[in-house]
Amino acid sequence: MKILLTGATGFLGFRTLEVLAQMPEVTTIVATGRTLKPTHTVTHDKISYQLGDLTDYRFVQNLVNQVNYIIHAAALSAPWGSFSTFEAANITTQQNLLKAAQQSAVPHLIKRIVYISTPSIYYNGQDRLQVNESDPLPYKFVNAYATTKRQAEIMLEQSGIPYVILRPRALIGRGDTVIMPRLLRAYEAGRLKIIGNGQNQVDLTSVANVAQAIVLSLKVNEAGLDQTYNITNGNPVYLWEKIRMVLELMGKQLPPKKVPRWLVAQVAQWMEWKARLTQGPEPTLTKYGVGTLSQSFTLNISKAKKLLGYVPQVSTDEAIREFVVWYQKQGKIKS
Repeated sequence: MKILLTGATGFLGFRTLEVLAQMPEVTTIVATGRTLKPTHTVTHDKISYQLGDLTDYRFVQNLVNQVNYIIHAAALSAPWGSFSTFEAANITTQQNLLKAAQQSAVPHLIKRIVYISTPSIYYNGQDRLQVNESDPLPYKFVNAYATTKRQAEIMLEQSGIPYVILRPRALIGRGDTVIMPRLLRAYEAGRLKIIGNGQNQVDLTSVANVAQAIVLSLKVNEAGLDQTYNITNGNPVYLWEKIRMVLELMGKQLPPKKVPRWLVAQVAQWMEWKARLTQGPEPTLTKYGVGTLSQSFTLNISKAKKLLGYVPQVSTDEAIREFVVWYQKQGKIKS
């Protein structure tokens, strides 16, 4: 296998690189991203970092012509921003990869594309439990991120190229620079408070399990191809219990005060309105952010288990401990 991995310099990307490099059947890995960070770099003879902009078609064409499998993990993932920015990052990049794959110098060179999408497309502002891949999607998606990711899914489905789409939920573990660090920053700023009754159940997913799902997607037989899969740890947890666990492992305490969800949602709505009116930066609170912290949201992974052979290997608690050890080590390095 000769593999192109986009987003290789990010959280999921570098953890996937570590796994791919150990696979005997993988001979070449073209790893691309925008910026290479020491904490997220993997050194191996199979890996060639080729940094650049995926909105540049010539750059993408050169990458694609070197490989026969594509793992597309690059994306702009954020709860706020202009549609045009998300369109460039999530749709134009998909267009370029598909065009390059379809116009490859060697016909049908690209045997498979594994696309990392998002369960954010399921979000409808309500509690949702055990959501299936085939469940109806909202009439209107919650934000530009979800909108553009779904459009990218459709483009891949209609491309004629064999594919697997993965929708992993809330990645955690060593190398996380998004979910847990964001909560820790809110805590340090005195802004982290339990929203609602604190009993909302969610899926958190070890990044190691998602990397495993990617490997399974590269190898799955025809029955599992051209399919979309939810990926989680398969064991829903109470979100605020796990946030409390992270803090306690770091010698901190979660404030016991609870804030009514309706109140925080109203504040978030006002902040969003102000940000749009003034064309300001991302507000401290967004309606989607409030929803993720206060509502139950779990996915059914029976399809991935049946067709991919996916079995989660790393538990939520193991992934949390892994993150804390890594995060504290980074702090010591910086100091």
